[in-house]
Amino acid sequence: MPEYRRILLHGDPVQALVVGDHLVTAEGERLAIAEAHHLAPVEPTKIIATHLTYRSRVEEFMTRLPPAPTYFHKPTTSLNAHLGEVVRPKRCRYLNYEGEVAIVIGRRAFDISLDEAADHIAGYTIANDFGLHDFRDTDAGSMLRVKGSDTLCPLGPGLVTDWDFHDKDIRTLVNDELRQSGNTSEMAWDMHYLVADLARTITLLPGDVILSGTPAGSRPVEPGDVVTVEVEGIGALVSRIVEGSVAVRSDVGAQPSDSEEVISTALGGDWELRGVRAPRGAGARHYESEVS
Repeated sequence: MPEYRRILLHGDPVQALVVGDHLVTAEGERLAIAEAHHLAPVEPTKIIATHLTYRSRVEEFMTRLPPAPTYFHKPTTSLNAHLGEVVRPKRCRYLNYEGEVAIVIGRRAFDISLDEAADHIAGYTIANDFGLHDFRDTDAGSMLRVKGSDTLCPLGPGLVTDWDFHDKDIRTLVNDELRQSGNTSEMAWDMHYLVADLARTITLLPGDVILSGTPAGSRPVEPGDVVTVEVEGIGALVSRIVEGSVAVRSDVGAQPSDSEEVISTALGGDWELRGVRAPRGAGARHYESEVS
């Protein structure tokens, strides 16, 4: 399966083909993958993420699937790359990983049928849809700060152009310890469905990215942790968690919190077992389509 990566070479972004353990540019220049400075494999005009799609995630939150997929938007300023640093701002505690498959659009798509969707997909890459749940109380609807803060959308390492998404394993590891394990067969709606659904009212352009949802097991990580998302047939995306040099300002806006909503979303089914204190009535049963 051809795989293309975007790297920084001589100070300029270039696309290169993976050939063994090397990258080869269109001009024939070769560079060892281990020595490459990776960039996000595409330059999207928009990043659209899907809420619940994996059945294990639904079961984990003791909720139910919505009748159709629901979505939120991540700004392009959240883009990050393979081996990039994911920033947990000071004063925040609940930064969660979410290993996902990312769909990359190859041709302009609008008002297309389900059968036509495949013709508009350039390929697939790996995503980690990090969430800063400290802002869940105020941004649960839009997910803007929760999922759209800077560095919270690593993509990569490359774009695989001939990959069959059916029955593929997806795993997330933290410091080499398995935390998420799922399979695309769990998805209530597949990749083609998501593209056709969104393109009913939104024009999808070449390079646009659709994040297709995550299986159960998303939990917070700490500065110093290394998070790896592995997708069968695509590869492995590695991110390093760091503490931000700037604290979230306290003189404007809603502040980071550890409310019932924050804790029960960040810790999933684990919060009761960890002895975490939460307000009366805490639980995850009421999140439904806003869980992601």
